[in-house]
Amino acid sequence: MNTPIYAVGDIHGHLAKLDHALDLIAADGGAAAEIVFLGDLVDRGPDSRGVIDRLMQGQAAGRPWRVLMGNHDAMFARFLADGDPHDPRIKSGAAWTHPRLGGLGTLASYGIEPDPRAPLRDLAAAACAVVPDEHRAFLDRLPRLAERGALLFVHAGIRPGVALADQDPDDLIWIRDEFLDHPDPHPWLVVHGHTALECPRHFGNRVDLDGGAGHGRDLHPAVFEGRDCWLLTEGGRVRLDP
Repeated sequence: MNTPIYAVGDIHGHLAKLDHALDLIAADGGAAAEIVFLGDLVDRGPDSRGVIDRLMQGQAAGRPWRVLMGNHDAMFARFLADGDPHDPRIKSGAAWTHPRLGGLGTLASYGIEPDPRAPLRDLAAAACAVVPDEHRAFLDRLPRLAERGALLFVHAGIRPGVALADQDPDDLIWIRDEFLDHPDPHPWLVVHGHTALECPRHFGNRVDLDGGAGHGRDLHPAVFEGRDCWLLTEGGRVRLDP
């Protein structure tokens, strides 16, 4: 019998949606359920700080929660480290502080109301002054993948045909086309987020759990037993098939 493991896609600063997902998981698997969070904890939603607090509290209480890093979490951590809001993987060149990416919303959750006329270095200094050291340490130590039997959990995906030990860490949080367009089986069923859909979908060799919570849609927790997958709803499990 396969032990259930639960997964939660991109939260994007929506604490209320996270709490609802945790309630659905607890109803299905109990308070001690093993959960993997697929990254993109922050940006776009109203309470990124609250999301980080909730996940830190769960881990501190000894819950078997594995929290992975997403590209938005990495951008937030970089901004705190060196004040750089840019990432070369963003083809448009937009900064983390651009409204489309949502970094200013994350800073607002820490009480920072940026002056658009102020130099970027002042905004970075303000962020470093108010974001708790514990939050910075939490972000810095987030792993980029979790392997569990026939399942591989990762934020964005993997580069097909490359051994796990040789994967580019940036690919794990940024990759799209090379992974999404790959039709053949991987050594695992890859469970990921990063690419927002209208609703989570099973593609046969991968399951995309980013249902667009950062764009106003619901956060859909899922449960896996081996390679079998169900979404959790108020009415119970709904099987997700290819």
